[in-house]
Amino acid sequence: MINVNKLRSEFPILSREVNGKQLVYLDNGASSQKPKVVIDAISNAYSNEYSNVHRGLHYLSNLATDNYENVRSIVQKFLRAEHEEEIVFTSGTTEGINLAAYAWAMGHLKNDDEIILSIMEHHANIVPWHFLRERFGVKIKWVDCDASGNLDPQAIIDQFSDKTKLVAITHMSNVLGTVVDVKTICHEARKRGIVSLVDGSQAAVHMSVNVKDIGCDFYAITGHKLCGPSGSGAIYIKQEIQKTMRPFIGGGDMIKDVFTDKVIYNDPPMKFEAGTPGIVQTIGFGVALEYMMSIGMDNIETYESELTLYARQKLEGLNWLNIQGKPSKKGAIFAFTLEGSAHAHDISTILDKQGIAVRAGQHCAGPLMHHMGINASCRASFAFYNTKQEVDKLLSGLELARDLLS
Repeated sequence: MINVNKLRSEFPILSREVNGKQLVYLDNGASSQKPKVVIDAISNAYSNEYSNVHRGLHYLSNLATDNYENVRSIVQKFLRAEHEEEIVFTSGTTEGINLAAYAWAMGHLKNDDEIILSIMEHHANIVPWHFLRERFGVKIKWVDCDASGNLDPQAIIDQFSDKTKLVAITHMSNVLGTVVDVKTICHEARKRGIVSLVDGSQAAVHMSVNVKDIGCDFYAITGHKLCGPSGSGAIYIKQEIQKTMRPFIGGGDMIKDVFTDKVIYNDPPMKFEAGTPGIVQTIGFGVALEYMMSIGMDNIETYESELTLYARQKLEGLNWLNIQGKPSKKGAIFAFTLEGSAHAHDISTILDKQGIAVRAGQHCAGPLMHHMGINASCRASFAFYNTKQEVDKLLSGLELARDLLS
C-alpha cells in the first residue's frame, strides 16, 4: 500500500506555495516532479563522478560508464524485456519513435504501404509517419475512438490489410486517459507479419508494463514523466527487429571501426546510440525507475485507480463541466471544458491563481481535438503523490472559474 504523505515528503517542490497558495501540481501528464533521491543522484553525478563514457581508461570514465550502462538493466527490468540489449537509450519518446521511423520504417516501407494510427495519438506518434507519407507515398489509415473515448482493438484489427506494414498505437491517451488493449492489437499484428510500435509515455507511468506479454516490436518511454530528468528515455526494440534496422544517427560509439572507404557498425544497442549521450540524465533516469519500482508499479496503479474513481465521481456529474472522454478503462487524466465560451487558457489562469497547476491547449493531439470538435481543453493529470484533498481543491477552483467566466 502507498503512504502518500510519506511519498509527498520525498518531493521537495510539493511543499512550496504558488501565488500564496499551497501548490497543487496536476500537470503530471506533461512532466512529473522529481523525488530528492533523483535530485541528489544528479547532483552527485556532476559533483563527484562526472566524465565522458565508453572512451576513457581512467577511473572517472570507468565509473561514469558503469553507472550509465547499469541503467540499461534497470530499464530492462522495468519493461520486463527479455534481453538487456533490446534497450536503446534515447532523449525521450519523441526520439525513440523517430528512431523507429528512420532506422526501421524508412528502409522497409514504400509507396502505398500502410501505417495504422488511432485518432488519439500524440504528435510524436504522428509526425514521423507523415514524413514517410510525404517522402515515400506511404498511406496513413486512421481509426477513431467512440464517443466515450474507448478504442476497440477490433476496430484497429479490422483495418489490417495486405498493405499494412506497421501499427503505431498509444498505450494510454494523454488527453482522454483511455487505456488501450495493445496486447490484443500487437498479437494479432504479429500473426499477420505486421510490425507494432507502442507509445508508452503515459501508460508506463501509471501501470506495470510487460513488453514480452504485450508482444510489441517497439515500446517507447520517456524519463521526465517517470520522475526522472528531461532529456532521458528509452525504446525497447525486439532483437529480431534490431537485426533488420540500419543506424539512425552516425558518429562515435555506434561504430566498431571507420575507414576511408567503409564503416563497420557496432552491435545493438550501441549501433543506435551515436555521440556523447545524456550521461547524467540517463543515470538520473535509472534512479527514478528504481524509485518507482521500490514503491511498486502495481501499488501505484491501485492507488491511482482509487484516486481516478474519486475524481470521476466528483467531476463527471457536474452539468456545467464537460469531461472529454469517459472510457471504461481510464488512467488518472482528465481533459475538460466549461459550458459556454470560456477558453481553456482562462480556466487554467484562474486555477493557477489558486495554486493549481493544470495544462491548457491541444496537448499535442490536434487530430483528436478536431475529432472531438473542440479547439482546446484543460487537462488535470494525477500522479501517485496526489491526494483526494487535491481533487477537492481542483473542484473548488473550477467552481470559482465557472462563477468568474459565466
